[in-house]
Amino acid sequence: LLVLDCFLSFRWLVIAVGLVRAYLAKGSYHSLYYSIEKPLKFFQTGALLEKYLLIAKYLPGIVPSSVVLTAFQVMSRVFLTWAVTHSVKEVQTEDSVLLFVVAWTVTEIIRYSFYTFSLLNHLPYLIKWARYTLFIVLYPMGVSGELLTIYAALPFVRQSGLYSISLPNKYNFSFDYYTFLILVMISYIPIFPQLYFHMLHQRRKVLSHTEEHKKSE
Repeated sequence: LLVLDCFLSFRWLVIAVGLVRAYLAKGSYHSLYYSIEKPLKFFQTGALLEKYLLIAKYLPGIVPSSVVLTAFQVMSRVFLTWAVTHSVKEVQTEDSVLLFVVAWTVTEIIRYSFYTFSLLNHLPYLIKWARYTLFIVLYPMGVSGELLTIYAALPFVRQSGLYSISLPNKYNFSFDYYTFLILVMISYIPIFPQLYFHMLHQRRKVLSHTEEHKKSE
């Protein structure tokens, strides 16, 4: 587990370094997506296997709601990476893409640093604090970037008919990808608050316990 967490933290450091190098080279934050496109696709898709193993760990018992919420989060990221940003080339220059990429990157570097130091039984308070505090800004930042990117993709999806299936056809089945994307955006309304308030609850529990432990010492 220690080696795995180190690797997972390193993969997001690769993306962070790629963003910084591209920014220093260009002198602008516009269109930085292209500098980290390949590693982002590879690493984010690999996260599916990681979450599958996490859920499988709890089977055949009941899967905790926090794990299910995290799985939805990962699936939404893979969806944004491939079904929106990769598929609709026109949105790749949108600043909203950089918004969610930066939010994902900082969140995951903190998350896996937290896991790594926890396994070493030497967790600095700063990392614990960052794990349970910076999400207050990073989560809304990431969700805003995701929603704005999907919204920016809508006109191009409607114009091109991307992934849509029209009647009549031999399967007697139709699918409107434009409508599907709108439904995806609406799905954030019930899911994001659950994830956000779960983290707020965890923050109160973890950090208050830490403060009580310090006082007892």
